Amino acid sequence: MQYQSPWWLPGGHAQTIWSAKVAHSHWPQAAPRWQRERWDTPDGDFIDIDHSEHTVDDHAPLVVMFHGLEGNAESHYVQAMAKVAQQRGWAFALVHFRGCSGEINRAPRAYHSGDHEEIDAVLTRFAQQHPQRSRRAVGISLGGNALMRWAGEHGSAAARVVDSVVSVCSPLDLTASGHAIGRGFNRWVYTPRFLRTMKPKAVQKWQQFPGLFDLEAALRAKDLFEFDNVFTAPLHGFKDTDDYWTRASAKPVMRHIGLPALTINALNDPFVPASSLPQVGDVSPDVTLWQPPQGGHVGFARGAWPGDVRALPEAVAQWWEQTHG
Repeated sequence: MQYQSPWWLPGGHAQTIWSAKVAHSHWPQAAPRWQRERWDTPDGDFIDIDHSEHTVDDHAPLVVMFHGLEGNAESHYVQAMAKVAQQRGWAFALVHFRGCSGEINRAPRAYHSGDHEEIDAVLTRFAQQHPQRSRRAVGISLGGNALMRWAGEHGSAAARVVDSVVSVCSPLDLTASGHAIGRGFNRWVYTPRFLRTMKPKAVQKWQQFPGLFDLEAALRAKDLFEFDNVFTAPLHGFKDTDDYWTRASAKPVMRHIGLPALTINALNDPFVPASSLPQVGDVSPDVTLWQPPQGGHVGFARGAWPGDVRALPEAVAQWWEQTHG
């Protein structure tokens, strides 16, 4: 797999922002049409699954995607992967983390970067529903860390649930990435974008469960470290942000992965320091590391102006075809 950024799109920030805001709209194929399915959870909550409505054979592969922080079916990378699946005749399902489908979830919790128990429940149910299909899971950014954390926790047993896993631009060392997004340009451009939706959700959660956390402190948060310290960490059983980022990171368990796995990380990703990325000695022989110099964070635009975002999902699809035939 190789990637060369367009000459007119230099640097990780440009490649990240352009792909998210402009390039995704320049694709000749129409946007996916979704059919939503709601799954009840054992704790009285729900998870929404969006299935692409394109026609597929009963035995065609199934791609299950887990989105990134504050992502949803409108995210450019979701639409791009769904379109590539449609072109190949594969089934495609997007799993919304709790609270990300447009409706606040019911339980006194939300979602977090290392939620491998949730990943396990979802993928196990897909395996039960689609035993005849080859099942392939892909996680973007936060979703990719949670997916790789799951694969590392389950080792070779994960292969009974899915045939392979892929993480795309994931912060596999959450501490390094969490601090990186809170500094410099990142702090002033990307951090406010995430907090713009995370804080209103915190308000909704507090209204459901008054006193569950320190709402005023959450609303004062200026970066993800502060927000996670008063909201994400305590709601999900972590002592504080440091404990959360340490225990939820996938990198420490990736040497235990026991099924075909691919991790894609551009070395110029503004969110994920290149120095924090796993190397060959950090992962099992089943893990393929693709770390191209360019691409940004879930960017990888290609072609002449104004470019498109087909390079990344097509690279993932090609790896699946090489791995599974």
